[in-house]
Amino acid sequence: MSNIRIDKILGSRRISNYWWATAIFLGGLGFFLAGLSSYLKTELLPFTQSSAIVFLPQGIIMTFYGTIAILISLFLWLTIIWNVGSGYNEFNNDQGIITIFRLGFPGKNRILKLQYSINDIQAIKVNIQDGLTSKREIYLKTKDKREIPLTRIGQPLLLSEIEEQASSLAQFLGVILEGIN
Repeated sequence: MSNIRIDKILGSRRISNYWWATAIFLGGLGFFLAGLSSYLKTELLPFTQSSAIVFLPQGIIMTFYGTIAILISLFLWLTIIWNVGSGYNEFNNDQGIITIFRLGFPGKNRILKLQYSINDIQAIKVNIQDGLTSKREIYLKTKDKREIPLTRIGQPLLLSEIEEQASSLAQFLGVILEGIN
């Protein structure tokens, strides 16, 4: 059995992000072109009569909303291209080191690499909150009471998956498991 375990973390390159970036862009482009059509009194969108919209106040508001939506979609596309949030968790029993690696936005702090000694780990903690904003997260709990998140952000994992991951990780590291009743 290997003494090194690596868990890949999916960043912003999820299907839902591709969907939202595309949908927001297309909607924003529609609003922008409708507002621009009302200003130019020319049909820029086929199958519509947006040039009949009065520019003040409706056309200018549509242009504004379209511009904001296009900028939001640009932000989403850049996070997808840069793969913000992706990385891995490496648990190395041979060297006694846990490495948490994540990619951020470009710049001097793009790479986040945290290393902890396995001897400093007290437990693996599971936090499960169901409801409107449900959370299912796994944390490394250190002896000095810090809790370092290990799971990805986004869709909550299935209860069985979170329990399996947490229990196998606790067994691999030789620490206790907290939070599962």
